[in-house]
Amino acid sequence: MGDKNFRLSPAIRPERYRFTVAPDLGSDTFTGRGSIELVLDRPAREITLHGVHLTVTAARLGAPGHLHPVRWSTDADSQTITFTDDSAGPGGAELAAGPAVLEIEWSGVFQKDLRGLYRAGGMAVTQFEAADARRVFPCFDEPPFKAAWEVAIETVPGLSVLSNGAVVSDETHGTRRLVKFAPTPRMSSYLVALIVGQLQASAEKIVRNVPIRTWSVPDKIHLTGFAQDCAAAVLPLLEDYFARPYVFGKLDQIGIPDFEAGAMENSGCITFREIALLVDPAKAPLNIQKRVAEVITHELAHQWFGNLVTMCWWDDLWLNEAFATWMAYKIGDVWRPAWRMWDDFEQGKAAALHLDSLESTHPIRGEVRNADEATENFDLITYEKGGAMLRMIEGYLGEAAFREGIRAYMRDHAFKNTVANDLWRALAQSSQQPVEALANGWIGRPGYPLVELRREGNHVKLRQRRFYADPARFRAAAEAEPPWLVPVVLRFADDAGVHEARMLLGDREGEVTLPARGEVKFVCGNQNGAGFYRVRYEPAELAALARHSAQLSAVERVNLVADAWALFRADAAPLAPLIDLLVSLASDRDYTVLGEVVSRLDALERRFAAPGDRSKVRRIVESLLLPQLGEVGWDVAPGEEDGVRLRRAALVRGLGLVARAPSVLAEARARLERSWRGEAGALDANLLDAATVATARAGDAAMFDELVRMKERDPDPAAKRRCLVALASFESSPLIERAVNLILDPVVPMQDITTYVGALLSNGTARAAAWDYLRAQWPKVHEKSAAPMLTRRMVESLGELTDRRAEVEAFFTAQAAAFAAVPQAVNQTRERLRLDEEVHARATRALSDWLKARPEPR
Repeated sequence: MGDKNFRLSPAIRPERYRFTVAPDLGSDTFTGRGSIELVLDRPAREITLHGVHLTVTAARLGAPGHLHPVRWSTDADSQTITFTDDSAGPGGAELAAGPAVLEIEWSGVFQKDLRGLYRAGGMAVTQFEAADARRVFPCFDEPPFKAAWEVAIETVPGLSVLSNGAVVSDETHGTRRLVKFAPTPRMSSYLVALIVGQLQASAEKIVRNVPIRTWSVPDKIHLTGFAQDCAAAVLPLLEDYFARPYVFGKLDQIGIPDFEAGAMENSGCITFREIALLVDPAKAPLNIQKRVAEVITHELAHQWFGNLVTMCWWDDLWLNEAFATWMAYKIGDVWRPAWRMWDDFEQGKAAALHLDSLESTHPIRGEVRNADEATENFDLITYEKGGAMLRMIEGYLGEAAFREGIRAYMRDHAFKNTVANDLWRALAQSSQQPVEALANGWIGRPGYPLVELRREGNHVKLRQRRFYADPARFRAAAEAEPPWLVPVVLRFADDAGVHEARMLLGDREGEVTLPARGEVKFVCGNQNGAGFYRVRYEPAELAALARHSAQLSAVERVNLVADAWALFRADAAPLAPLIDLLVSLASDRDYTVLGEVVSRLDALERRFAAPGDRSKVRRIVESLLLPQLGEVGWDVAPGEEDGVRLRRAALVRGLGLVARAPSVLAEARARLERSWRGEAGALDANLLDAATVATARAGDAAMFDELVRMKERDPDPAAKRRCLVALASFESSPLIERAVNLILDPVVPMQDITTYVGALLSNGTARAAAWDYLRAQWPKVHEKSAAPMLTRRMVESLGELTDRRAEVEAFFTAQAAAFAAVPQAVNQTRERLRLDEEVHARATRALSDWLKARPEPR
């Protein structure tokens, strides 16, 4: 075969696996044995399936009850094992069409890249998506080969043993223990899970006859309660939305000490990075609680969208991930409406808009030839743009019609595989709208439109063109590309209140007359940010929106800033009006808007301000935000709403990390020290991240040592992450050297290396030292970050090195083999560096001119 793009023949299919796996945590090896029940559509003398890094030691093949030994051969490029039956002689076909059985014995080794079966602390755990079940079992490792899995794990007594099914028998004979699990419903190989190790479970909850448990290493069991409560609340909401019960019997959620992704939706046995599952709600910041709830809901949504109904091939990966992304916010908003989950959705969508404005972006649905290409598509386009596209379609079709289409899709395709058009047809039938034309125009091509809005009275003219971040590309080629079918939802105000108007903009230009009563006060071109497009307004309309900003939602105000920022970066709008908009919104009382303003001010101060202008920017930020902090204070009032706590957090972040306001830094340092001494109420949990980093910047060796100790002894995953980011934030040369040398230290686990490196490279005082270290120690750094998703994030972190662009380019060329599996990430980082270099020069001049024209704050 010799082809990594090789696909298995659909003429031979698995019906049931009966496998026993025996992992040895002492030697990091395992053995396996068992059988696969097969169905052959036509006679065959060869059975080809997947297997890599496995050593087959015996194999028998034949009709049920009539097995005989066969020979086997492997192909490393296609990652396959072929079992050949020579018993009928040359040209013979021993196996008739119909049922067959393949019995196999094999052995393998634990992997070192957080894939296949690997060691995570004191446990062995599997991670199979996209195509790594083949590292543990000989199997049909492609999504359409669904089968029942009946597995057993052989190990030593005293360890916790988990898989997809419930335990049906647990027998110990001397030093060996055999745990057998109930067979699963039909499912794809990438959803199988095996876990062995020192684990402890929360108290079981039964919800609609589904037993739910949350597992952790023993010293973190006190952090499992929130995840239990979340799963128990979300599971019935999902059953009600889909109008279909949960089918996988039981639900285990397991926190894994070293984990590449955020979580993995293994049927009935979901694995999580600890920070995405384990949390103490009495101490955790609200953003951590919301993130944990979002990840849990995302993985539970997969039990229907992905596990029950599965894409045919990885080019429709977005059918799994985009839907689960959208559903996590949809259901989370029902469970905790006060959390305003859709506001948080905008952060991921904004990152996807930025990525999708690059020439090096890719479609939501594109050609995927092999497992490596599938793995690279686990990115913002698949998750966030895909989720935003679904939200846009739901916003246009209406919630009821959209939900009915989803329910029909589930009814028609349960336990089967689908393609995108299966979903579109169900939605089209429920809504009587042209969903296939609308949706396929979005998932099959890269990029998105800029919608230009002009209004005369109550008459609105719209014009669309593709938006590019590259100014030259935007000017030269954007209008030459075909238009999208854009479901535009306008929000406008007249004498009678605020209203909505919908239209499908399918041509380059379109217009609509608003059914207004009296004067139209303003028109917002993207109602509540539901559309995946940017809007450019005429100056008069932008001024009207600013005057009436109180009538806009928080997301709409955020989008005013985000769109103006993107237009400036594309050299399609000046910087001065954008800064004026930031100044005007700095008095906004909404935490989402303040967070957006602080992020943009941070970019101005940290990335674009000339050295001589940086102190001026800091003083302006201080003058803008300090009065608000005076209003809310540092202490949480009894019964204080979450919105006030998050508003305070945004202000402290802006004043401590951007403005470096002396009074705020002193207060943060004093309260942090009191908090570390155990004084209750000294520092609200929502302020911990900003206060710790702000204090670490000017910290001494004693604080550095304390952060290392805290990182190692605190069981809370969020606290560990906070300590790592703070350690990367010191600004004195001796401590920078110590921080950089931690990159390869066990203090920084494999799963966190890219987070830590990214924090070092975004620290302007540590950037050069960190970059020099990465290049000097690259073989070891690469080995520690060799998991595909980590490699991608490592490449993306180099986007901070705008001032070292030529060196980064040379590094990518010299280390091409290390980055061969992530060409998209390399191309995107190269393009980002080139554009950032150009924007930097333009922004520095424009910011300096704006500062000269503005009086210094007193």
